[in-house]
Amino acid sequence: MAKLKVYDMAAKEVGEIELSDDLFAVPYNEALIHEAVVAYNANQRQGTKSALTRSEVRGHAKKPWRQKKTGRARHGSTKGPQWTGGGVVFAPKPRDFSKKMNKTAKRLALLSAISTKIAEGGVTVLDKFEIASAKTKDAQAFMNAFKFAGKTVVVNDQNSAEIKRATANIKNLDIEEIDLLNVYEVVANKNVVLTKSAIKSIEEAYAE
Repeated sequence: MAKLKVYDMAAKEVGEIELSDDLFAVPYNEALIHEAVVAYNANQRQGTKSALTRSEVRGHAKKPWRQKKTGRARHGSTKGPQWTGGGVVFAPKPRDFSKKMNKTAKRLALLSAISTKIAEGGVTVLDKFEIASAKTKDAQAFMNAFKFAGKTVVVNDQNSAEIKRATANIKNLDIEEIDLLNVYEVVANKNVVLTKSAIKSIEEAYAE
């Protein structure tokens, strides 16, 4: 079993934690991680853009003037795309961009991403993440204590309103609850901070 040091909010070592090799030493699986990231990004797309075709715009299909001897171009309707207020050619319509992964593949992709991040030294374990003051300066003090460079995500069991308020205005700091943790968050952030309670939740949820 791998061992990681446990720190407090001031970056002081307060102990060690043993991590199960079955969960936190999973081999790197690039294909599954890629699939999970693509699925996550696809599922963020709303697909709600829409425009009206010539059959849907308001108006009527009456011929605006006779076919010949007017000196003007021939038209069959004022709802055509060449008219102001007419329909759109190949108009975009709402569509579903979502992609699905089966549960086993999603589980393996997440564990593989976390295991790889641990092997690269990108995971920090916190005893607990608490900011009772709800002040941005206290959240920034946490970042300064660990000297984090680059994007950082803190994964907690639960995030209080004070934590959310304190971290809202820090550009490179994101917070996530363990129930919502996904492969994209692990891959996209240079530093992943896991609380002991978050690790316990992972062990309870993914242990076979």
